[in-house]
Amino acid sequence: MPITITMPALSPTMEEGAVKKWLVREGEQVTAGQIIAEIETDKATMEYEAVDEGRIGKLLVPEGDTPIKVNAPIAIVLEEGENDSALKSYVPASGAAKPPQEPVRPVANVAQAAPSLQPSLKPAAVAASVVVEGARIFASPLARRVAAQGGIDLAQISGSGPHGRIVRRDVDVALASGARKAPPARKITADGDETIPHTAMRKIIARRLVESKTTIPHFYLTIECDLDALLAARRDANRGAPKAADGTPEYKLSVNDFIIRASALALRRVPGANASWTEAAMLRHPHADVGVAVAVEGGLITPIVWQAETKGVAQISNEMRDLAARARARKLKPEEYQGGTFSISNLGMMGVKEFAAVINPPHSMILAVGAGEQRAVVKNGALAIATRMSCTLSCDHRVVDGALGAKFLGVFKAYIENPLSMLV
Repeated sequence: MPITITMPALSPTMEEGAVKKWLVREGEQVTAGQIIAEIETDKATMEYEAVDEGRIGKLLVPEGDTPIKVNAPIAIVLEEGENDSALKSYVPASGAAKPPQEPVRPVANVAQAAPSLQPSLKPAAVAASVVVEGARIFASPLARRVAAQGGIDLAQISGSGPHGRIVRRDVDVALASGARKAPPARKITADGDETIPHTAMRKIIARRLVESKTTIPHFYLTIECDLDALLAARRDANRGAPKAADGTPEYKLSVNDFIIRASALALRRVPGANASWTEAAMLRHPHADVGVAVAVEGGLITPIVWQAETKGVAQISNEMRDLAARARARKLKPEEYQGGTFSISNLGMMGVKEFAAVINPPHSMILAVGAGEQRAVVKNGALAIATRMSCTLSCDHRVVDGALGAKFLGVFKAYIENPLSMLV
């Protein structure tokens, strides 16, 4: 009997995905564990492996950004001894997807990937493929990424790898020789407007933001923090950072690292603010799991520093640097960006003085951080210059009332203006 392959649920909250690329074609024999498709969720692109052996009888959905509901049929596999006639009377079943034998592995978005593979990532067990004008082109994942970065059309390259597969050196040769660039993936209307199709990430971001703004009663509280003491502490800490074996500092602290730490400690001091709304009950969280918004091509993602209240500033700094780098390369695992109890969005590094952010459900608050800049202030009745930072807290009024939000900001401000208190 034919086997139905359905859209897998690659994360607990995934509702739909898109088949970004089929790595098999109809009539091809597949084995258990073979990577058959790249599935795009709202935050990452992941490889999906076949669970059963058989022959691909029918690919039911096209490649691209078309959203497919979880458990909806996407392909049919014919078991040994079955031929295409078995497809005529077979109705694909939904909800019968078998889980992968191994966890699905995140793969880098080809437009953002680094030029070399991370040592911790395993290369695909089989050759990756690209479909161009109906012809199947075999290329290694690294070759595909380098070609995408260089705008190289793989159809113009002859592979020197096993069975003619295109490998990295083939792409390097093509780049050096000035190979023809791949045509841009865009459409121009009669009025000259560029039509850019929505990606799965953009669609889900749009849906969730509308949901947040129309179902969560936002209100906003803004406070100014004096940064001079924190900047001095950061400078001294970085100057005194121990050196690793290769001579590089073991950490390099940023202002944002202190903000994460201060937020986590404030959430522990004001536990009523570290909560989420559900229709049945209020959920008060035992740890401060702080998500930090990171801009990526086509959207944003919020990797989480779990139990941030238990980690020092240096540990937070190193962890956040790793998370941000892997977020931009689309290499985060779902458990590294889903969940959390609180969010931070920092546009101060881009020169934004002050703004209000949209709450990221199920969180009840998000802190929007502006630029630290020298401003004229009054201290002890006299005019002075101080480095000040504006922070705006967006609150879910169902969970956090004005006084509770103000209390959280007061504790946060005290930590920022007395950074040594974060260390005890």
